[in-house]
Amino acid sequence: MTTTSETIRPSREMERSKVQLASAGAKELFLEYCSNSSVHGVRYFGCRERSLCEKFWWVVVFVLSVGSCVMLILKTYQKWDQTPVIVSFNEKSTPVWQIPFPAVTICPQTKVKSEILNFSRDFGEFINMDSGEAGDFNRTDYLLTMMQLCERTFYTIVLREAHSLPNKASHQSYASIVREMSLSMYQMMEYCMIRSELKFCEDMFSHTMTEEGICVSFNLLSAAELLRTDVIQTVDPYLSEHHKAPHWTLEQGYSSEATLSSYPYRTLGPGYSAGLSLLLLSSNHDLDYLCRGPVQAFKVLLHSSAEYPQVSQRFVHVPVDQEVTIAVKPQMVTTTEGLRSYTPERRQCFFNNERYLQFFKIYTQDNCELECLTNYTLQRCNCVKFSMMYANDTPVCETNQIYCMLDAENDLLEMDLVSHQDQQANFRAQCNCLPACTSIQYDAEITQTDFDWQKWSQAIELPLNSTTGMHVARLGIYFKEAQFMTSKRSELYGLTDFLANCGGLLGLCMGVSLLSLVELCYFCTVRPFSLWRKQKRAEVDAKNLKYDEVPGISLLSMSMKGDKELQ
Repeated sequence: MTTTSETIRPSREMERSKVQLASAGAKELFLEYCSNSSVHGVRYFGCRERSLCEKFWWVVVFVLSVGSCVMLILKTYQKWDQTPVIVSFNEKSTPVWQIPFPAVTICPQTKVKSEILNFSRDFGEFINMDSGEAGDFNRTDYLLTMMQLCERTFYTIVLREAHSLPNKASHQSYASIVREMSLSMYQMMEYCMIRSELKFCEDMFSHTMTEEGICVSFNLLSAAELLRTDVIQTVDPYLSEHHKAPHWTLEQGYSSEATLSSYPYRTLGPGYSAGLSLLLLSSNHDLDYLCRGPVQAFKVLLHSSAEYPQVSQRFVHVPVDQEVTIAVKPQMVTTTEGLRSYTPERRQCFFNNERYLQFFKIYTQDNCELECLTNYTLQRCNCVKFSMMYANDTPVCETNQIYCMLDAENDLLEMDLVSHQDQQANFRAQCNCLPACTSIQYDAEITQTDFDWQKWSQAIELPLNSTTGMHVARLGIYFKEAQFMTSKRSELYGLTDFLANCGGLLGLCMGVSLLSLVELCYFCTVRPFSLWRKQKRAEVDAKNLKYDEVPGISLLSMSMKGDKELQ
């Protein structure tokens, strides 16, 4: 029992001595670091000549400096993480010949010839007809189709109970009926000129199916370039093909092979003579005030060649017997290649290859929002409007579902206001329609004046087909200036800027540099290991010296014993 306690006591003393040696070594290492550190204020911590009060004062100052530095670095990190992108003006202005002339979509307020359908007269007969009366009313489908093209005031004032309307009688689609009863658009346009060159309107414009019915578009990409024709329905085409191969993309601009006559069209400079001009004709017999309201005119929309037109959202009125000139000021936003490594949420835009749209090949914010409205209308009403993009198996809404379509559009717009309350119910947020990283918008300055077309046509002997009951308007669109300022998204704080700011704050508050951090790592890793090896080597040398002083011990036995002790 005594032998056991005597054996344990030396082992505890040995462990205690090892702990003391380790703490003493750590203290010496700390004092060595303090005396040699390049960090400001640290050398006063281990200075033996300083009093305890002085050391405490320096510790407080150092802690305050470290806290201030950490706080400032956190603010810099938040700025780098939350607002890494800045939108600024480009260093150089952009000439207008580097971008396409705006796409122009023109929709007439008159939707049908009075010989085919007199809506004001036939609608009254249709409403007054008994629900069980069959009659020989052969224009029911035309009336139901026309109701989907009316202004919203018609639904709120005249048509108060759309749910009581019957379904379309025939199996013919609404889009095909719209196309069948629409006016001949090319008969409503005369003397189309681009860059002061007179051309056939049929060669410049193509038919487009919109929520306003059949319209014509100038400088719009073809269906093969803009739409996913393998996904959308093929019975009723949305765009008439013009077989013009484009030499332009939204992100890359015009190719090196593009010429002045390449598609989409572009102009060489500003001014009326360098732009687009045409005459718009309408007949007084075809004007309808019940469906389309009191303003009888044409609706004109300026948009990018890569955007599908949505005329009812924003448009310019071209009244009858008026001349309207539109001076265009482009607004273009580009994004630097350095932002491609950022997530779309951080840079707040999508490159074309990052965001897949179901119906469109080219991503723009307007295309995405149109697709979002289509999907939400399908979810809410179990159908879509005839002018929307849809697949072959998607049902098309009847006219008695018009209020459901209108409510879906209004609800989708209101979702942003309540998005903070219920994110799951915000369908609009789920669409995630951020702006495109490269976008073009066309701001318009409009001038309108009376157009005495009769005297003008007589003076120049303009060969119009007939002037009886006719209204003529003239439209001119041109660039206001030869150059414009382009905005660009670029890095506000890149990784290099963030590290530079952190280094500046560390140097300001503590005098720390990159070598100071390397020095700290050295004293935490390399220096302790080096001291440990020196201590081990010193212990071995001391034991060897002890055995050399004992007589009668052979070198071989001393070596073996030394090796055993080392083990």
